[in-house]
Amino acid sequence: MLVSMMSGVEFGYDCPQLAQKIQFLSDIFLRLIKTVVAPLIFATLVNGIAGHNDLKLIGRLGWKSILYFEIVTIIALIIGLLAINISNAGVGLSMPVATIDPGFAENSSHTWSDFLLNVFPENVAKPVLDGNILQVVIFSIIFGIAVAKLNKDNRAIMLNFTESLAQTMFKFTHLIMYIAPVAVFAAIAYTVGNVGLDVLSGLFKLLLTLYAALIVFLLVVLFPILLFLRIPIKKFISAISKPASIAFATANSESALPSALESMVKFGVPNKIVAFVIPTGYSFNLDGTTLYLSLACVFVAQVAGIDLSLSQQVTMCLVLMLTSKGVAGVSRASFVVLLGTLSGFNLPFAPVFLILGIDVLLDMARTTVNVIGNCTATVVMAKWEKSFDLEKAKQFKND
Repeated sequence: MLVSMMSGVEFGYDCPQLAQKIQFLSDIFLRLIKTVVAPLIFATLVNGIAGHNDLKLIGRLGWKSILYFEIVTIIALIIGLLAINISNAGVGLSMPVATIDPGFAENSSHTWSDFLLNVFPENVAKPVLDGNILQVVIFSIIFGIAVAKLNKDNRAIMLNFTESLAQTMFKFTHLIMYIAPVAVFAAIAYTVGNVGLDVLSGLFKLLLTLYAALIVFLLVVLFPILLFLRIPIKKFISAISKPASIAFATANSESALPSALESMVKFGVPNKIVAFVIPTGYSFNLDGTTLYLSLACVFVAQVAGIDLSLSQQVTMCLVLMLTSKGVAGVSRASFVVLLGTLSGFNLPFAPVFLILGIDVLLDMARTTVNVIGNCTATVVMAKWEKSFDLEKAKQFKND
């Protein structure tokens, strides 16, 4: 992606007129990606809700984990919003955005009753055709609850279907991503050919904003939680160093799963807690991803010259809390979630190609924080259940 981006910058600068004629390549990519959004969100949400029906059997640990996950997720979203509103990384970036849907301005003047009415779909097909991601989410949640109430055999059939659908959509996304370098090249070349090289400074500012926000999240949220629980921080850092390194190198949370499970058990967290909390956290506790998504959505609005009100940003965060679930196992899946959220709020897609050009660097950081956040969650749950082995933690040593 970085090579494509730099090649696009060079091509757009050297051949601006020709660069403006290849935008259709990026449009093809966008059209393909947009086809993934609705079925992917439907499948992951239904599978996540109905697939965790056994939370009732797990009982206390289940609701404690979900409560903790959602509280920390809200904090991550708030930090992301604060960071991008302070840095204003997208403000002043001029970019040839085609037409911005006037419906966005109209939606901002709707009453709460209008908003609530628009949340619920009239039928199954309309939200998919209109790209109304919020209606897709609501339908998926209700459908997932209904599936969870089925008998075991029927529920298993539906879960197998939604799991297969989700995996198919992830594979579909993977195939589309093969042409992503071409799309990035075309989009960046088109942008530079129109507005020059000023766009690069905004991207660098975005990169710094995300890394700074993630560091703040670690230092102000996760580590203070551990200090409050009197967990030996140095030993904890040593315990997470291997899974965090794997996550950073691969930009894939799932690749770090075996190492995270092993390290947390060695650190003194009971195996039964680790085995439940980390896999569940991969659906419900994506701190780095949710922080990034809130930041990226506002960045896109800033580039497009759209001033999002506080209520619009809060509503967007509520949507992201739902749409970001279950994307940890697939690299670049958050890109699909980002496009889906932008579509739901009538924000333009064109600025996303700026983000995609440096997404590998963004993904490495947010994935690492996802893993650290889930490792932290196991310790919190173990302390809450009064089953954490402090002596084992103090004696922890990496192999």
